[in-house]
Amino acid sequence: MMWEQTKTVLQERLGDAVFNLWISPLECVSHEADEIRLACPDRFYRAHIDRNHLASIQKIVSELSTTSCKVVLCEKDVPALPVARPKEQLRLPHIPEKRSVYRSLHPRYTFDAFMLGESNLLAQSACKSIVNGEDSVGPCLYINSSTGLGKSHLTHAVAHTLLQESPSTRLRYITAQQFSAEMVRCIQNKSMDQFKTSYHDQCDFLLVEDVHSLKGKKKTQEELNELLDSLIKSGKRVILTAKTSPRDLKGIDNEFRSRMGSGLVTTIQAPDLATRYRIVEHKAIQGGLDLSEDVIAYISQQIQGDVRRIESALLSLSARVSLHRSSVDMELVKEVVADIVGLPRNLTTELIGEMICREYNVSYGDLQSRSRKKIIAFPRQVAMYLSRKYTEESLENIGKTFNRNHATVLYAVKVVSELCRRDTSVRRQVEILDQKMLEI
Repeated sequence: MMWEQTKTVLQERLGDAVFNLWISPLECVSHEADEIRLACPDRFYRAHIDRNHLASIQKIVSELSTTSCKVVLCEKDVPALPVARPKEQLRLPHIPEKRSVYRSLHPRYTFDAFMLGESNLLAQSACKSIVNGEDSVGPCLYINSSTGLGKSHLTHAVAHTLLQESPSTRLRYITAQQFSAEMVRCIQNKSMDQFKTSYHDQCDFLLVEDVHSLKGKKKTQEELNELLDSLIKSGKRVILTAKTSPRDLKGIDNEFRSRMGSGLVTTIQAPDLATRYRIVEHKAIQGGLDLSEDVIAYISQQIQGDVRRIESALLSLSARVSLHRSSVDMELVKEVVADIVGLPRNLTTELIGEMICREYNVSYGDLQSRSRKKIIAFPRQVAMYLSRKYTEESLENIGKTFNRNHATVLYAVKVVSELCRRDTSVRRQVEILDQKMLEI
């Protein structure tokens, strides 16, 4: 089939990451001699394909077709995600009827919309594995991260997938605070037997968010620990989320801590620059914002850590553009970003050099010396790399600061850039230093 052949070529040219995110979801809804119609998930998705990939798709189709065949984009008629359990499910006689219990789900928090990067790949893969009933991560998955890095997106995606693909699965998706409050009410109402039955016997998949909020709540910890033990032994599946790893949780019983860490424990780190770029681009398309590459690059460089701050910036941009009926320019973008991360810093190569001295425990004289020892040469190269990235100073001036010429600065930038690409340790160091830039 023409479209299948076209996809094969696109996958080879674009690579798996771009192909899986943007090309794979396209559906060929009709194929005539002179026209191929491709359905996109929504209008924002269609806008991105039209702007970035339609020309390539059309070129490949023209190469493969013996006639003049035009590629036309349209939108799928996608039904709304279910907000309630289907009216009727076929059940074995011994299985009691019990509906799923879950919090309000964000319609866009799906696996398809999750921006993958090295910082979250393991967590996303683990969630897909456990929701598919695979044994690779064990029956219990524990995800931890700082706020705004994607824990809730993944848990909502798990719930969406279960409700759509396995509607007979009895899901309980709650926060730790909700579990605690429900248990207290049942104790007061003397209905703990009913409480235990609903969780132990009428739950196939348990998803509990923010278990760190159970600090000091010994009775709730004991009850949840007993529930986890019962579900895991019964072959049921469990996902827990928190701000820190089990070993770093404060005020948590050791037995409960051990139970939570009995399966895979994975951490979501702050997204790297490449992932942030894709996040900005994707969310801009969702919001109907037409951003240039320079604007996307600026936002992704300046707003680090919490992804919600990126969303806030794009919402503010959208509101201002709509209010003033203007287009997005760099001056407006800088104003919006400054409201979120603070005023632009007047960084100089000297200030960056001083920060590097503190972080790597070397002297300023060491950076300016002729020493080629690794403990001095590497911090010097990082200082040059950051100076080139965060200041407007020329290569010659950066070189003079460190008693080097402009060619040495170019070489340092190349070395650090390459190390960031292939060495996880160096990349993490540079990301930490990027964050330190905010403190100068």
